[in-house]
Amino acid sequence: MSDTSKYQPPKVWTWDAENGGEWAKINRPIAGPTHEATLPRGKHPLQLYSLATPNGQKITILLEELLALGETGAEYDAHLIRIGAGEQFSTGFVEVNPNSKIPALLDTETGSRVFESGAILLYLAEKFGHFLPKEAAARTEVLNWLFWLQGAAPYLGGGFGHFYNYAPEKFEYPINRFTMEVKRQMDVLDRELSGHRYLGGDEYTIADMATWPWYGNLVLGNAYGAGEFLQVESYKNLRRWAEEILERPAVQRGRKVNRNWGEPAEQLHERHDASDFDLKTQDKLAPENVA
Repeated sequence: MSDTSKYQPPKVWTWDAENGGEWAKINRPIAGPTHEATLPRGKHPLQLYSLATPNGQKITILLEELLALGETGAEYDAHLIRIGAGEQFSTGFVEVNPNSKIPALLDTETGSRVFESGAILLYLAEKFGHFLPKEAAARTEVLNWLFWLQGAAPYLGGGFGHFYNYAPEKFEYPINRFTMEVKRQMDVLDRELSGHRYLGGDEYTIADMATWPWYGNLVLGNAYGAGEFLQVESYKNLRRWAEEILERPAVQRGRKVNRNWGEPAEQLHERHDASDFDLKTQDKLAPENVA
């Protein structure tokens, strides 16, 4: 066990803006905007402001799945929000999401702002009538897993992912604590998927779209460089589910939208039309907008 006796919490906590590693400059103990900026608007009723983190991927995957079903009303403009540059703290973004987190959706057709990724998934599923069962028991089971994900993912991202991969110093206790919880969560999913093709039953739903960007990427070894550490190969049912979902063309498109890192072929900084997938993102953006 590492020596943690060097740190004792002060009587009154004060903010050290330089302490916190890679994300220190965008985390702060107060809400509200830091600067004036108007959000861009595209031509479609659905305006998405996001980044291709797991929470962002949830929404673009659903939108691409809806479009694949022929729901033309699901056409959308996806605007890149560079959270590392603090763009989520603009006055325009805070008007859409007072919590200053991506993703945020503005439906100009209804005048609704929708924030929190689970709420956006539910809103779009109900708006278009897909990927959420109408029968009460089946609907409830899907919502069980949707809300499970919303509560579980912070332990994976802000807990395990932070202390294992992003924290400026490595400490045994938090890494062990969150590793234990993440492995328990993967076991929960693996056991559930031993008896069902998808989460919540045998139909593909928003529960799968919510969970795959987090735990699908994790079990496929695409998150935090932790595949071997977490022994992801041992979760056979979870891996089967993750691999099957990755084969869906809409998932392959959705996971690229608002991505501005990694291999160029995996990036689509902004999406305003289906044809954008056939063009190089760098040619679609002015130089000052490219991270």
